[in-house]
Amino acid sequence: MLRRNEHAILLTLMIAAIGIPQISSAANFGADVAFLNTHTEVIVLSNKESPAKVAVVPAWQGRVMTSSAEGDSGQSFGWINRELIASGKTQPHINARGGEDRFWLGPEGGQFSIFFAKGAPFDLEHWFTPAAIDTMPYQLVSQSMNRAAFTALFALTNFSGTRFELKVNREIRLLGSTEAWAKLAAKPNPGLKLVAYETDNKITNTGRQSWKKETGLLSIWILGMFNPSPKTTIVVPIREGSESELGTKVTSDYFGQVPAERLAVKDKVIYFSGDGRFRSKIGIGPKRSKGVLGSYDAESHVLTVVQFSQLSNAMDYVNSLWKLQDKPYSGDAANSYNDGPPAPGAKPLGPFYELESSSPATELKPGKSLAHLHRTIHLTGTEPDLDPIARSVFGISLAEIKSALPR
Repeated sequence: MLRRNEHAILLTLMIAAIGIPQISSAANFGADVAFLNTHTEVIVLSNKESPAKVAVVPAWQGRVMTSSAEGDSGQSFGWINRELIASGKTQPHINARGGEDRFWLGPEGGQFSIFFAKGAPFDLEHWFTPAAIDTMPYQLVSQSMNRAAFTALFALTNFSGTRFELKVNREIRLLGSTEAWAKLAAKPNPGLKLVAYETDNKITNTGRQSWKKETGLLSIWILGMFNPSPKTTIVVPIREGSESELGTKVTSDYFGQVPAERLAVKDKVIYFSGDGRFRSKIGIGPKRSKGVLGSYDAESHVLTVVQFSQLSNAMDYVNSLWKLQDKPYSGDAANSYNDGPPAPGAKPLGPFYELESSSPATELKPGKSLAHLHRTIHLTGTEPDLDPIARSVFGISLAEIKSALPR
């Protein structure tokens, strides 16, 4: 999590470094896969029962780049940074290639940061995404029609000088229709097209020392980047209760307060604009999060659902503020980011919007592991068919989502 000026400067730097004209993402999955194949190896997952497909790139940490509910001719749901990929350049601070499900690790800032070297100032000049979650290829260990598994071994050292030796295991699975409908807890509707996949992510302490809170812990951080529209609304169900018991409903001041017309805070749900036109971010703490968030694009009639594993008794989540922290384990379980110009008249990085989840920070003895599951489901169809899904998953209607924010 970056705050205010830091994120604005970072986005400006990345955009300037790309230095080539804006190219929009392809309109369909087949065209996006064809583009990716000209620059890197792509694994396309599929099944025999539906036209659903998922595109995965081993060289980019086994990243899910995009997906489709209707095969090659279907809408491509993931945002892809064609400018950066086509340039063939490697950026020093971060390589934001896009993708619906990318594997990262936290924390980003603070005394236990893995993005700042020991004793470095907390500024952009000294901020670097570790190669292990940015440029390092992951090894493909197994593959079938509907799944692919990857692994990686590496070491990281945090700001405080603690060294982590770890192994990553990451498996991507394209779900069948029956399993997908079961995850939605909704009655199957043949009038809807869907693609559903999940990533099972695990880190294992391969070193000789235990990971301790007092010297820093790691968390699994999954981020999905999606194509925005003027009518996209992000939806985050939250637990009801007093702030004294559950904490604030939403953290919304990462880059200054989100304007009221872009954020609606209710007792049971948070609404947030995903139009890609205003840089802003929200976070939900573990006491409020229900392990689900998503979005509805009323322009293309796409309902997106993200579900993730969340232990009810886990409250330690890494805090990524760019400063030495009094509470380094008071971070978010879920986040959403809306891209936009970093400064008046400047180009946005995307535009895109993000749906993110994190695992808790966990002490691990040598040989012990931490796992985090992140599931993404896209559904397309008519609003009368999509409405029961929104009610089942989010507890609200499509009409409520569409009217939550002024347009």
